[in-house]
Amino acid sequence: MSAAERESADFEEIRYTVEDRIATITLHRPDRLNAFTLTMARELIAAFDRVDADDGVRAVIVTGAGRAFCAGADLGGGAATFDGTATGDARRAAHGEIDGVPRDGGGTVALRIAACRKPVIAAFNGPAVGVGVTMTLPMDIRIAADTARFGFVFARRGIVPEAASSWFLPRVVGISQAMEWVATGRVFDAEEARAGRLVSRVVPAGELMGAARGIAREIAENTSAVSVAVARQMMWGMLSEPTPWAAHRYDSRAMFELGRGPDAAEGITAFLEKRPPRYPGTVTKDYPEGVPAWPARPDEY
Repeated sequence: MSAAERESADFEEIRYTVEDRIATITLHRPDRLNAFTLTMARELIAAFDRVDADDGVRAVIVTGAGRAFCAGADLGGGAATFDGTATGDARRAAHGEIDGVPRDGGGTVALRIAACRKPVIAAFNGPAVGVGVTMTLPMDIRIAADTARFGFVFARRGIVPEAASSWFLPRVVGISQAMEWVATGRVFDAEEARAGRLVSRVVPAGELMGAARGIAREIAENTSAVSVAVARQMMWGMLSEPTPWAAHRYDSRAMFELGRGPDAAEGITAFLEKRPPRYPGTVTKDYPEGVPAWPARPDEY
C-alpha cells in the first residue's frame, strides 16, 4: 500500500493525501459527480480535524475526482431528499440538531472549514452546484478550471441556500451579485464566477492543480504557520465587527504575543541574513491564547 493509500484508508467518499506539507482532499464519488452525502460530510469534518492536528500540514487544497467538483446533494432519495420528517433521524444521528431541527449537513462542513487554522484553497476542476459551491465559501482562495460551472440552484429545487451561505456569500461577492445568482438559480461559467469575485482566477483545466499547488507551496515555504493561522482567524472574524476598534484590540494582542516569539525573531534574522526562513513555531503549541477562536460557537448550541 502506498503512502497516499494509507492516508486515505480511513475514508470512503474522499481521498486524503499529504505531500510537501500540502494536504489534498479530493471528493471521490466520480460515478456520482462527487454528489454530497452524510458520509462525505462526516469524512470532510474528520479530514479537517486531521489537518488541524498535523503541524506538518501548512495548506489544504480541496478538489474533485473525475469531471466534476461536486454536483450538489445526492438526490438518490427522490422527492423526500430534503424532507426532514423523513430523513431527520439520520441527519440528527450524523450531525445533531439546532433549535429542535436536524442540523444542515453542509453547514456542519462549512463551519468546520471556517474554523480551520490552515489556509484552504478550492480548486474547481468541474461543475460545483448547490452544496458543491456553498461549502467552499469559507475557503480562503478559490480558483477554477476554465471548464468549471457554478450554480446556486436552491430556488429551482424549492429550498434555500444552506451551509451558512446566507452569511458567507454576500461577504464574498457582495449582496447584489449574491442575490442575482440565488434568485435566478441559474448555472454560470467560470469567467462569470471570476468577474463576480467568487473565484480569484481561471486557468486552463490542465493547469489547475499546478496553480493550486503553486499557491500552497508559496505559503508552506515562505511563511510562519502561526502567523498565517492567526491572520486567517482575525480576518474572517473581523467581517462582522462594526468598527475597526475590535481589529485594533486583537492586532495589539497578536503583535505583542507573536512579536516576542521565535517566529518573529527568525523572520527578521532570515531577512537580514538574506536566507530562507526556518520558522520553529507550530500552530498546535504556539497559537496565542489572546486571539479568540472563530467562529465562536453560541453557548446554547
